[in-house]
Amino acid sequence: MTGPLGQLLVVDLTRALAGPQAAMMLGDLGARVIKVESPAGDDTRSWGPPFVHGDDGTPEATYFLACNRNKESITLNLKDAEGKQVLARLIRRADVLMENYKPGALERLGFGTERLMELNPRLVVLSISGFGHDGPEASRAGYDQIAQGEAGLMSLTGPDADHPQRVGVPIADLLAGMNGAFGVLAALRERDRTGRGQIVRTSLLASVVAAHAFQGTRWTVAGEVGRAQGNHHPTIAPYGLFRCAGGSVQIACGNDAMWQRLCAAFHMTADDPQRYATNADRIANRDSLTELLEGVFAHHEPDDLLRRLADVDIPAGRVRTLDEVYEWEQTRSQHLLVDIEHQNLGKITLPGSALRTFAVDDAGTETETTRLGHRPPPVLDGDAAAIREWLDTSPR
Repeated sequence: MTGPLGQLLVVDLTRALAGPQAAMMLGDLGARVIKVESPAGDDTRSWGPPFVHGDDGTPEATYFLACNRNKESITLNLKDAEGKQVLARLIRRADVLMENYKPGALERLGFGTERLMELNPRLVVLSISGFGHDGPEASRAGYDQIAQGEAGLMSLTGPDADHPQRVGVPIADLLAGMNGAFGVLAALRERDRTGRGQIVRTSLLASVVAAHAFQGTRWTVAGEVGRAQGNHHPTIAPYGLFRCAGGSVQIACGNDAMWQRLCAAFHMTADDPQRYATNADRIANRDSLTELLEGVFAHHEPDDLLRRLADVDIPAGRVRTLDEVYEWEQTRSQHLLVDIEHQNLGKITLPGSALRTFAVDDAGTETETTRLGHRPPPVLDGDAAAIREWLDTSPR
C-alpha cells in the first residue's frame, strides 16, 4: 500500500454508490478498505447489463467495478451473533467505519453510537443517508434520481423548464461520496488533536443543495428561480454549445475582453448594435446573439473553428463521446486510466482517481507519489479467509 493514508483501516459497510465511492477515494490514497457485504453481496453486483464474464462464466457488473477498487471483501450476516462478533473485532481495529443504512438501522443491529465508541473511542464514523439523519423526512430511502429531482437539480437540467432531465451520471451519489470522504479526513485531523473519534454525516439531499452554487444564491439573495435552458449558461454569454459546419463547438467568453477578441477574430463588431456591448446586454439578447454566432460559425468545420478560437485565446472545446475521452492522450497523461488484474476477468482497465500527489524536496523538486498499483474490485467474500486470519493473529 502506498499513499498518504497508508496506515488507515476503513471498514466499509456501505452499498450501492455514495458510500462505496467515499471508501474507494480513501483506498485510492492508500487506506486499507475492508468491504463488509451481506451474503447476497452489494446490490450493484447485479446492476446491469452490461456484465462481463470471466473464464469461469461468472458475470461481473461493470457498475460494481466502477466504485470498488482497492478493497477487500468479506461477507457477514449482521443479524446473527457470529457476524456481529466479527464486525466488532474489525471495528476495534478500524480508524474509520462507513455506513449508508437508513437512519437508525445500524443501531437496531446493535451498533449504535454508544456501542461503537465503547468498542473504539478513536473511531471516525461516516453515515450517508438519502435526506438527512433527522427532520421530517429522514426515514426516506435515498436513490440518486429521486434526490436529483427532490433537490432541484433536474429542474435546472434539460432543454427547457418543461422537460426536466437527470444528469447523465449519478451525481447526487458521487457528490455525497466526495463530501463524505472530505468529512472523514477532517474528522481524522481533529482526532489527531483530541484523541477521540467523531460522527460525520452527509446526505444525497445535502450534497446536491450544497452544489447549487450560483443557482442557489440566485434564489436566496435575488429571488429568481433558475430554470433549465439547455446548453447555454444562464449568467454568462456567449457561453455554451454552438452549431458550426458539420458539428458543434463549445465556447466560454467569461468577460468583455474575450468577447471583443472573438468579434475581432471573426470580423464582427463587438458593440454594434449596443445590445451586445456588455455581458448583461448579451444575456438579455441571448437568442439573437446565438443566431449571430452560429451564422458566422456555419462557414467553419469544428477543427478549423477550434484552431481559430485557440489563436485568439478563447476557451473552447468539443463534445467527446466516452470512447473518445478514454482514447484521448490528455486523459491518459493524468493517470485517469488504471490497468488491474481481476481475479475472474484478467486484465481490465478502470477509470482512475481524480487526485495526484507529489512529494517536494528542499530544492523544490517534485516526485510523484500517486498510487499507481491498485487492487482490483473484489469478488464476493474473496478475502474472507485472509481477513479472519489477520483478526486472529493481529493485536486487539
